[in-house]
Amino acid sequence: MRHLRKASVLTLAAALVAGAAFAQTQKSAPKEQYQRAPMPAGIQVVQTDEEGPLFATADGKTLYQWPFIQLRNGDAGDQKGKPTCTDALFKENAGLMSPYPGGFIMPDADTRLSCVQLWPPVWAPDGAANVGKWTAVKHPGGKMQWAYDGYPMYTSLLDKKPGDVNGGTRRRANRGNASGAQREPVGPPALVPPGFIVIQVATGRLLATADRQSVYSWDRDALNKSNCFDRCADEWTPVTAPEFAEAQGEWGVIQRSPGVRQWTFRGKPLYTYALSPEGRNASLQGSDVPGWHNVYTQPTPFPSRDFTLQDAASGQVLADKNGKTIYVYNCNDDAWDQQACNHPDLTQAYRLAICGAGSQEKCMQTFPYVLASRDAKSDNSAWSVMAIDPKTGRRAETGQADALRVWAWRDRPVYTSYLDKEPGDINGDSWGEFQGQRNGFKAIWYRDDYFNNAS
Repeated sequence: MRHLRKASVLTLAAALVAGAAFAQTQKSAPKEQYQRAPMPAGIQVVQTDEEGPLFATADGKTLYQWPFIQLRNGDAGDQKGKPTCTDALFKENAGLMSPYPGGFIMPDADTRLSCVQLWPPVWAPDGAANVGKWTAVKHPGGKMQWAYDGYPMYTSLLDKKPGDVNGGTRRRANRGNASGAQREPVGPPALVPPGFIVIQVATGRLLATADRQSVYSWDRDALNKSNCFDRCADEWTPVTAPEFAEAQGEWGVIQRSPGVRQWTFRGKPLYTYALSPEGRNASLQGSDVPGWHNVYTQPTPFPSRDFTLQDAASGQVLADKNGKTIYVYNCNDDAWDQQACNHPDLTQAYRLAICGAGSQEKCMQTFPYVLASRDAKSDNSAWSVMAIDPKTGRRAETGQADALRVWAWRDRPVYTSYLDKEPGDINGDSWGEFQGQRNGFKAIWYRDDYFNNAS
């Protein structure tokens, strides 16, 4: 893992941690536009703060799919046209991920929900006709279920209001057999010309070329006019537009020189960075050069003034107002239906084992909650303040006198680590099984391109 040039990292940190100004920028930032296509009755598109436009039910609940994935000792998830999430109650581990063989009784087995209780299928009416990429597939229970591009669709019990995306993420950093078979939100394709894609990274919906090279803009360019020539163009390669390309919506085409046309997005000419490390996809490193910025169809909102960004040895992490690194707890159990176990409304047994040998009191010492002030609030749906029972780690009852007001990301509490002493310390990162991916604590990285996590 490479160290960045200190000056350039501090430049980016200063730009991002501008407190109220940064928050205001996020609130006023435009949302990602998407390709319009026919949808079944009862399905809509909602704009979400972190994941962009997503499909949702008529009452706004985000839709997810469960991609089929090969795990260490088997596989899990849905194949095209084959729903596998049913009302079966799995009370034993399957041994798909665990170093232990299958057959062990799961924690809190008597209260464990079925897959369809946690992930209600999106039912289609009998005789439903196909609508574009939407088809009706037969669920094992006999009813018809909507599928998009062949993959069965579900909602999440953890989502409570329109815009919530608490059931999963499109970021590939949280996918793969290190974290089990997870669910992903699904949305329409971004409205970008051929040759461009949008990649979900920590800092937002990142614009890139089709070969996954990040796209940048320059402060010294004028609106719809490039000023990057000669030596500038040796490092910053203009993203050229084909002869037949036409302006549409937020996209424009400028005449760079006779016969050479260049793409613009929201009036800004676009470039790739010729000095990006070879093989490094979706990099943010060009934005370390003063005056140059990654381009996003929409950025990730910053939580609040109670948080900062700090430079760590290998990137940038979210931190509290005192500079202590912020951690999120990851957990995906090892039953056949691969349920999440990192939410305060679900079992706490895994978390307590990892941070406190079964003791909530000890966990509050090793990974204490990030407390929120009495008047703390969030201006986006990704971050919130929740009440936690300090004795159990579960969500507190309404009006509970000893409840802790804590900050939460995607409806899950966030923590600091007793191992960290100075701003930028990341000694709690990867604490747990599979480097904290399947069961454990991970720092919230705002610069994850150092690890190539965005690829």
